[in-house]
Amino acid sequence: MKSLFHNDYNLKREVIIAIINNFATSGELYVKGKRNTIKLFPFKEGKLNVKAFKIPNIINAVVYRFFRKSKARRSFEYANFLLQNGIGTPKPVAFFENFSPLGLNESYYVSEHLEADLIFRDLPANPDYPDHENILRQFTRFSYALHQKGIEFKDHSPGNTLIKNKGDGNYAFYLVDLNRMDFHKYMSLELRMHNLSRLTSNKAMLAIMSNEYAKASGHPEKLVFEALTRLTEKFHRQFYRKKRIKNKLLFRTK
Repeated sequence: MKSLFHNDYNLKREVIIAIINNFATSGELYVKGKRNTIKLFPFKEGKLNVKAFKIPNIINAVVYRFFRKSKARRSFEYANFLLQNGIGTPKPVAFFENFSPLGLNESYYVSEHLEADLIFRDLPANPDYPDHENILRQFTRFSYALHQKGIEFKDHSPGNTLIKNKGDGNYAFYLVDLNRMDFHKYMSLELRMHNLSRLTSNKAMLAIMSNEYAKASGHPEKLVFEALTRLTEKFHRQFYRKKRIKNKLLFRTK
């Protein structure tokens, strides 16, 4: 098992290795997805968040062995990069990769577990959420700062931003599910709005986000709103089209 630890955790290597070795039989189940499993483990005064990635098929196993970094390694490296650039994410602890001669088998990403007050998806789900507009405007500023640094978080979706209430109307934002990112010297308005297009289809929220992004960027608000609305509608059309096709195929195979 190959591993790399954040310097702050070198003295706890054996404890963390034991957690990985006993992942299947211990820990508190936090997320059981089709592709990945997340468990929580007590650690010091808090908890460790351990994400076990699905074992890749033979083709991807070879790709991750010889041609591309694993999702676990990318998550660890991207988390360090985000923190170095002042972008919030749970603190990275380590990553683990288990290789066979043919390719990648198990892989794990370990981070500190962050207890969020809410997740971005709570905002479109509950328009009456306390301080809703203020949170949305601060989130938009957070996204603008991300774009200004040339960071395209390709999984910028409703479930992947954790939010902490810092008090006095101030909020902090933390990205999770980090393994897909691109980095640019320059991001056009079209690319920036495309990056926000998966977050919500709520027109009132899109209007607020456009207004705040225009204030931050200096672009005309009408231009921002039209681009964000167009790309959001395009994303949702494609999403539901794929869903309809998938449902038809599933129905035919029954």
